[in-house]
Amino acid sequence: MAQNVLRIGAGAGYAGDRIPPALALAEKGQLDYLVFECLAERTIALAQLEKIQNPLRGFDPLLSARMKAVLPACMGQGTRIITNMGAANPLQAGKEVLAVAKELGLHHLKVAVVLGDDVLATLQAQYLSEPLMDSLQTVADIQALLVSANAYLGAEALLPALQTDAHVIISGRVADPALFLAPLMHHFQWLADDWPMLGKGVMVGHLLECAAQITGGYFADPGYKEVPNLAQLGYPLAEVSASGEVIITKLADAGGCVTVPTCTEQLLYEIENPTQYLQPDVVADFSQVQFRKVGADRVQAFGASGTTRPDTLKVTLGYRDGFVGEGQMSYAGPGAQARGQLALDLVKARLADAGFGQFEARYDLIGVNAILGDTMPLHEPSEVRARIAVRVDTQAQAVHVANEVEALYTNGPASGGGASKSVREVIAAESMLIPRSAIQTQTILLTGTEELA
Repeated sequence: MAQNVLRIGAGAGYAGDRIPPALALAEKGQLDYLVFECLAERTIALAQLEKIQNPLRGFDPLLSARMKAVLPACMGQGTRIITNMGAANPLQAGKEVLAVAKELGLHHLKVAVVLGDDVLATLQAQYLSEPLMDSLQTVADIQALLVSANAYLGAEALLPALQTDAHVIISGRVADPALFLAPLMHHFQWLADDWPMLGKGVMVGHLLECAAQITGGYFADPGYKEVPNLAQLGYPLAEVSASGEVIITKLADAGGCVTVPTCTEQLLYEIENPTQYLQPDVVADFSQVQFRKVGADRVQAFGASGTTRPDTLKVTLGYRDGFVGEGQMSYAGPGAQARGQLALDLVKARLADAGFGQFEARYDLIGVNAILGDTMPLHEPSEVRARIAVRVDTQAQAVHVANEVEALYTNGPASGGGASKSVREVIAAESMLIPRSAIQTQTILLTGTEELA
């Protein structure tokens, strides 16, 4: 019989998240599952570009470091790992985990790889029949620039992997809450059409998916919202019952806090409509969710529900959308703002003379108007940083922009310093819906006997 409470920890909230708090959870959290959620909207598109350059890459760059940190503790305590760190190359990511396990002497580790989210090769033309991007008016235009197309899989895609004896389950694109919902469904045998129960599970996943955000990260505001020991900020864990009730907490010796306000902010984070939070497994309803403090850094959440899942799945398209040339220069001392503004004006005029006037551009004084524009009254700053960024069609044009900013050293106002410049390709993201029936998932179990390269 399944145990009454399942303990799930959040080991990451994005690709570059910190590793020490995850290790602390692995060692001291007495977890059944440790989940690493590491994909943002454009992450897979960028990973796909890396995979094109090197077929052995395209997964999360911190995969090896994270696994080296937590695998010994997780294997020792029977904690299973679930993650979407496979990004654009889940199969190779699975092999990388086996290689790490071998290096650590963990020769019996097994990895289940979930495939099926990558639909770029099978994306049918009729799904692209409507213009998706302002500058691309035909299906051919879109297909020529696409670098990725990944569907948001649900918990049902992870269940076959959980039904194996794999210690690590690794996938590409999966809806963030589904990474947490899947082990709940598997452990408590929740039915795939028990919509109210699945809604509760999605709430658990949504509360945990951003890791430290619910323990005080992205929450702290000195003098208004204090967070204790933020330098040693810990990651959250959830104690979930078979009925779907959950207590959010953290390690007692970890920094940060779990309070009704931190939980409330996370519940509302990236939620457009609390009554209809669209997920692959269910349309969750958070409108009746309540929080109750039940102890120090222990908050109970209840009241979520759900209705029938959508017939379609979201697909994120990654496509090439030009280049950005950027340059920055600092000015300090009396008259810094005026000299910084003169620098911006000079570059703007010179780029216009060079035929760049039609491009989208930003001319900012960081510390004055780079974020809020001219809406905030300010005293004269003692230092500013002029930043120019122009979105252009070609890499050569982006290089021209960056060089023009650097040339302010000898062709601009007095006392400029600390110049920097960069050129990057823009990989933009757009979303579409495709029928659920168009997705075919697969689970591959890797046991260490396969070739690792």
